[in-house]
Amino acid sequence: MSKNLSELEAIYHLPFFDLITQSRKVFVAHWPENFVQLCSLLSVKTGGCTENCGYCSQSAHNKAETERKPLMLVDDVLPIARKAKENGATRFCMGAAWKGVQDGEDKFEQILDIVRAVRNLEIEVCVTLGELGEKEALRLKEAGVTAYNHNIDTSPDHYPNIVTTHSFEDRMQTIGSVQKAGLSVCCGGILGMGETETDRLKMLEVLCGFSPAPESVPINCLVPVEGTALQNCKPVDIFELVRMIATARIALPKTKIRLSAGRSSLSKEAQALCFYAGANSIFYGEHLLTTPNPGADEDMQLLNTLGLKPMASFSAASPA
Repeated sequence: MSKNLSELEAIYHLPFFDLITQSRKVFVAHWPENFVQLCSLLSVKTGGCTENCGYCSQSAHNKAETERKPLMLVDDVLPIARKAKENGATRFCMGAAWKGVQDGEDKFEQILDIVRAVRNLEIEVCVTLGELGEKEALRLKEAGVTAYNHNIDTSPDHYPNIVTTHSFEDRMQTIGSVQKAGLSVCCGGILGMGETETDRLKMLEVLCGFSPAPESVPINCLVPVEGTALQNCKPVDIFELVRMIATARIALPKTKIRLSAGRSSLSKEAQALCFYAGANSIFYGEHLLTTPNPGADEDMQLLNTLGLKPMASFSAASPA
């Protein structure tokens, strides 16, 4: 049952130990095994994006020193995807820094070729390509994409403070296209962009209203990058992060909650608390799109310490 803002506020503001006890109970009821989904992320086209997202080092509007790289070729992506699978990743995510894609564009055809090749490795394929319509979403599904990532980032109220070259409604239209195509939706947000706790819960309220519910919800902590509009934002308090994870777990019991960007700044103990509160997915590998991430060996040591195991890919048994 979808949660509204007042219900989410009531959950979020429970005494801390009551909150994580409740979220753990929900987690165990729906995810009885100690599995964590390992996702590998690759930027297949880096920098020069025309959008002005204040957090993004790849925006042409920001002054971050990010090296621009053209769209990668299939032969360059495949070895990276193959290594990610060998290292235990069950989902390979690819992101491209641009406004969006349209059917008939050369870059879209190139992306489709990459998707087909990666899916042949029997690994789940997720892409984040910006805005797209129903036709583009259907073609991605036909090529083998299993999930589409398109974060709403923050609340509808706070969104214009973060980006003005597109609207919150533009994001929602793309998500609608993805849902109509029958693709899984990977959609979450970023904490630490000057938003209030109410903004965070309004963002979660929107996610709770998706039908069907998001397959996965990445919860990112802003990694302030010099040269971006949000370079001076303060770090997210660990207890606020855990509260969001626990609240999301209670509100979206069957959704994977992904502990995403900003994890490199968290201690092992802090990450363990996030897993206990309900996180069951991480990005795996030393880099995200343009920001650092814990190394694969470090992550496996932590998972082993906690008795957690990599989640198997559904796609090997059930091709899309």
